[in-house]
Amino acid sequence: MDSPQNIHISDYNYDLPEERIAKFPMARRDQSKLLVYRHGEVTEDIFCNLPDYLPENALMVFNNTKVIQARLHFFKETGAQIEIFLLEPAIPADYEQMFQTHGRCSWYCLIGNLKKWKEGTLTRKLNTADGELVITATRGPQHGTSHRVDFEWELVSQPSALNSQPSTLNHQPSTLNSLPSTLNPQLSFAEVIDSIGELPIPPYLNRKSEESDKTTYQTVYSKIKGSVAAPTAGLHFTPEVLAAIDSKGIDREELTLHVGAGTFKPVKSEEIGGHEMHTEFFAVRRQTLEKLLQHDCHAITVGTTSVRTLESLYYIGLRLHVNPDRTADQMHISQWEPYTTNVAIPVSQAIRNILDWMDRNAADVFHGSTQIIIVPGYEYKIVERLVTNFHQPKSTLLLLVSAFVHGDWHRIYDYALGHDFRFLSYGDSSLLVP
Repeated sequence: MDSPQNIHISDYNYDLPEERIAKFPMARRDQSKLLVYRHGEVTEDIFCNLPDYLPENALMVFNNTKVIQARLHFFKETGAQIEIFLLEPAIPADYEQMFQTHGRCSWYCLIGNLKKWKEGTLTRKLNTADGELVITATRGPQHGTSHRVDFEWELVSQPSALNSQPSTLNHQPSTLNSLPSTLNPQLSFAEVIDSIGELPIPPYLNRKSEESDKTTYQTVYSKIKGSVAAPTAGLHFTPEVLAAIDSKGIDREELTLHVGAGTFKPVKSEEIGGHEMHTEFFAVRRQTLEKLLQHDCHAITVGTTSVRTLESLYYIGLRLHVNPDRTADQMHISQWEPYTTNVAIPVSQAIRNILDWMDRNAADVFHGSTQIIIVPGYEYKIVERLVTNFHQPKSTLLLLVSAFVHGDWHRIYDYALGHDFRFLSYGDSSLLVP
């Protein structure tokens, strides 16, 4: 076959009217519509009935990442607003350590209104019951398409001193609330952004975030903070649906892939080979890898982020097969690696190779990163069924879906468009069985 890099993105276009993009979720998550694609046939149902279409005693994998309030607003003395969008931890680089950091940290960020912030330090001040919290942001060097931003924060005075001074914050928006009085004076960065940050809902919703998004734009099983976009296939699940899945003897496992802003990056090149995929970081527990082996390395996967993680595991195991002594910082899969490797091993052996590496390195959680792009011509190794939403035209996610259903994506999307399905992050869902 031709090189997958020669795929024309124009072949994966369709007309998506603005009114078909769901601006808000359903009042009840599991009442969204469910398109069921099985071996070329398309039917529909309600999402709460998803367990009826799943085989008993299977393995189902979810992404438990949690969206952070990554959009921060600062103001210059001139009144110019600077938006700082948190992308990826810089110092410390570990997500868990980052959110527990006190006093100072650094992130790689996108900066809105960058031309107005050429130098200097920006300051935000907020009143708390423990005093005045001062947060500063200093612009650092460029990092690819982003910049490093250094943050520092501290409590500098007590409420009595504040009450005797005029406020200097009149130019700040009223929607940015003061910190709750129950917070410890030694605030972690997680507490800071939970209080002053804004949830970064997708740009194609064409609206400002609302208080309700803090709940509806998180999965009910979200746990590990780090994403700037939700793994939206999981937004439809409720405790009742999860309980019904459990009642069928299905093993539920969770992994963590922190979704980056690159998930919204449009494909601008005519051929997909000209598109650079973003890198995302993931973590998989030992128990999940062992469960994969128990299920013959087959899984029902919730969302494209879980797909990218599971499929990347095979190629990491393949790397370890060639060189078992790779270090932790070499656990990265590049964009086109699956299409250029000339070595093949059983999937079970690849997973065992990772477990053996974890044994040698006394690790209970495997950390890696992936830039993998899944396009038609890709051979899936682990994912057998996929729960996913409806994706944008000419997107890498639509290419992933097309690869999964062996090019039959038109049948699925034509049906959804013709039967009043809602599209994108807050839209309806599908279960795909090729």
